[in-house]
Amino acid sequence: MKFGLTLPNRGIFFNVMSYADLLDMAEAADRSEAFQSVWVGDSLFGKPRPESVTLLAAIAGRTKRVRLGPACMASFPLRDPVQLAYQWATLDQLAGGRSILVACTGIVPQEGGKVEGKLYGLQPRDRAVRLVEWITLIKKLWTEDNVSFEGEHYRCENITLEPKPKAQPRPPIWIANNATGSKTLIERTHQRVVDHADGWETSISEPSDVRWRLEDIRQKSRDSGRDPASIETHLYHNINVNEDKDAALAESQRFLREYYAMDMDERAKTWVATGSPEQCIEHLRVYKEMGISEVALRITGWDQWGQFKRVTEEVLPYV
Repeated sequence: MKFGLTLPNRGIFFNVMSYADLLDMAEAADRSEAFQSVWVGDSLFGKPRPESVTLLAAIAGRTKRVRLGPACMASFPLRDPVQLAYQWATLDQLAGGRSILVACTGIVPQEGGKVEGKLYGLQPRDRAVRLVEWITLIKKLWTEDNVSFEGEHYRCENITLEPKPKAQPRPPIWIANNATGSKTLIERTHQRVVDHADGWETSISEPSDVRWRLEDIRQKSRDSGRDPASIETHLYHNINVNEDKDAALAESQRFLREYYAMDMDERAKTWVATGSPEQCIEHLRVYKEMGISEVALRITGWDQWGQFKRVTEEVLPYV
């Protein structure tokens, strides 16, 4: 199991990090042997923060090795897909072929989600339809010339994108989902991953819930004639290292409340690896034993640099 670092770019609003810190920490992760990737958050009005593609372009100029992407791109179905394909191709060129596009529907409970729906005239179903249409079109634009496409929400004719991405045949596209509700609904989102994506990302954290979803995706892959190993599996997770486990959890809960503008106290109990290095190691090993490909960690605390040092030196090398 590999590790990524998720930068808390929304944290500029509550004194967690500055813009300079975001770039400096990305560069530090690139120099470290602990991380294979760096991620940034994305949202328009749902959970505003510095724009992800712009920030990733800056990070691409400061790094040489790590993979780069949004965790996840909640604004994906709101963007014009041809323009996004064009922007992303340039980003991938700047990054030397290191980018991963992580698409999701971006449905959020915050008031900003309603603002997005009203602004673009979208219902939740529209976001799911656009997700598939946009992925299908972007793949074609990255690999073909004279692309014509007609979908429910978008159509174009004889479009050739230049420059195309550096990665060959194209950058990976993952789908992020954390669906709740009926098992049938959740399984439908898993089939969407198998049918359209190169990877699956989730922020679901309760181990038994992660395990059955992972196994369902693997089984659906086999049923569809696809090798399950061809789908990267990625966990969007958090960490706070502190020998006082209660203090680590309390700080993480406060951090997540600020970050998401909603009560995350119960969720934090499984979504954050908390406590001593040994306790954090034990927490993360549960996901390693499931066969998760990569866990991306966001530091849920105000001492970002101190925590970064502890995570890279005292936790990750021993998982």
